[in-house]
Amino acid sequence: MMKYIPKEEREKTKQSVKTVFSNNFYMLRLIFTASPSFVLFQAADAVRGQVSIFFEHTVLIGYVLEAAEFGYPFKRVAGIILLLAGLITVGMLFTVYQSDYVAPKERPKVREKIKMKLYEKARDMDLECYDDPEFYNSQVLAISQIDNQIERVIKFVIDTLSGLSAFITTAIYFLYKDKTAILFALGAFVLSMIFEQLYNKQNYLARVESIPASRKRDYVKRIYYLNDYAKEIRLNPNVSDVLIERFENANDEVYAIEKKYALKKWFFGFMRRYVCNSFFADVLFIGYLVYQAAVLKSISFSTVAILYGSFGRLKNSMRVFSETYPFACETSLYVNKIREFLNYKPKIVSNENLVPANNAKEIELDKVSFAYGKTGDMLIKDMDLHIRPGEKIALVGYNGAGKTTLVKLLMRLYDTKGGVIRADGRDIKEYDPKKYRETIGTVFQDFQIFAGTVRENVVLDVADGIDDAGIRKALEQSGLAERIDRFEKGLDTDLTTEFSEEGVNLSGGESQKLAISRVFYKDTGLMILDEPSSALDPIAEYQLNHAMLEATGDKTVIFISHRLSTTRIADRIIMLEKGSIVEQGTHEELLAMNGKYARMWKVQAGAYIAV
Repeated sequence: MMKYIPKEEREKTKQSVKTVFSNNFYMLRLIFTASPSFVLFQAADAVRGQVSIFFEHTVLIGYVLEAAEFGYPFKRVAGIILLLAGLITVGMLFTVYQSDYVAPKERPKVREKIKMKLYEKARDMDLECYDDPEFYNSQVLAISQIDNQIERVIKFVIDTLSGLSAFITTAIYFLYKDKTAILFALGAFVLSMIFEQLYNKQNYLARVESIPASRKRDYVKRIYYLNDYAKEIRLNPNVSDVLIERFENANDEVYAIEKKYALKKWFFGFMRRYVCNSFFADVLFIGYLVYQAAVLKSISFSTVAILYGSFGRLKNSMRVFSETYPFACETSLYVNKIREFLNYKPKIVSNENLVPANNAKEIELDKVSFAYGKTGDMLIKDMDLHIRPGEKIALVGYNGAGKTTLVKLLMRLYDTKGGVIRADGRDIKEYDPKKYRETIGTVFQDFQIFAGTVRENVVLDVADGIDDAGIRKALEQSGLAERIDRFEKGLDTDLTTEFSEEGVNLSGGESQKLAISRVFYKDTGLMILDEPSSALDPIAEYQLNHAMLEATGDKTVIFISHRLSTTRIADRIIMLEKGSIVEQGTHEELLAMNGKYARMWKVQAGAYIAV
């Protein structure tokens, strides 16, 4: 079913002239900062080109026709022709230099530098931004549209300067030859401007309305070419029918949206292209010129020819107003998304900017509450918890109990809605967020392997010049070193085939060991392991548990596991249910309580009770 765009969304397409130019010049400043020569050379060439065309097609041809009509001396005419030809040739050489050398060399620099700004901003955004569909859509739109908007803004600058140069030179000529003639071009301009803006607005609304459906189509496309889904598609071929049906439905949505706007776009396009242009030029204006020359005899026939030929140039030059401005309006709507994204100010900041010590942390939760969004249900409710330095804590509970949410709060990926979290006696909001997170080593259950070498995936940084001893030790502690040693390139082996055809795809268990080795390598005072052994077999899990105990030493460790056999190594087990602590103690103490943990243990690991 076709999605209806509410009035509020339509209101967002309304922009003042100030906003349009502000957004376009904002992007232009980004481009200019990235490469001044990229902007200046194209701007200069735009002006040069139109001035050259004016002298060649209006002044020179007009002079030659007048010379033929009134009998000017040949020597004088030839001299003027040669002089203008020489100047035009020099201008063409400048154009070749600009278009074939400067622009191709500088364009990649501009794209790289602006994209780096977007990537750095995306890296620094608060995690809660990904929970906001509107902001997330803006982020996707900003990053996906950046190349296009760079070119659009440059085109706006070139078209504006070209149009103004053509308009100024040709208008001066019209005013000199026949002041009234310029009114015909002015009438075509006003109507074209109105219909061009209406056309571009419909075009933008159609694109915005089709974004959700386009994302659905892109999702299906990704499923068919990503390795992550290859086995599932082949083992469950019927799911392909479901995906194709959803792709077709999304495609129908896009088609329906295009159809919805097609009639208006056709009408506005017809009015701007034909009624406002051909009718004025071919009917009204030529009739006026013939009347002036044949009846009133106020202008010569050579002037008629030049004015008629120049009318198209004057009319097209006014596109700087009738088409270029609406074009800038559409660009502004996209640039505004980019601008909002780049101007986003992180909320998770610190007024104190204290740097925490990288020691075994003491953690204290005092009446902590949290919910995603502004109106979501509380997932953590008035929680009190004290973790001693060097203590090994296991968080257990059923899905949705709040375990992963709790560790995200401890890392300050989110801020609490109520209460205080303290690390080493200080509110974690007093610490510099980045410095604070650097003192925490973390593995989440949805970890990612990056396209890079084994070394880079362990260090998670530029690994050139880094001593391999620490990397190897971390791999040995996670149990992956033996597997890496079998690779021909060892630590320099590329993982995934994104950047290298010879790249290696690790198994689920191997990937998890690699993710765990990152924590060992980071060697922080607090380690948080969210399902650290979920993809490992029992033997590998047993070995990893003992490796973790040995490697973590006196560090503070918090780990989450659905396998309760893993939790037995903890100094204390915290059982969560619906965002609250319902039981805590050692494994033996909780079994003796014969409560919820004991029931979970009996169901899941009853075979180990007699051990």
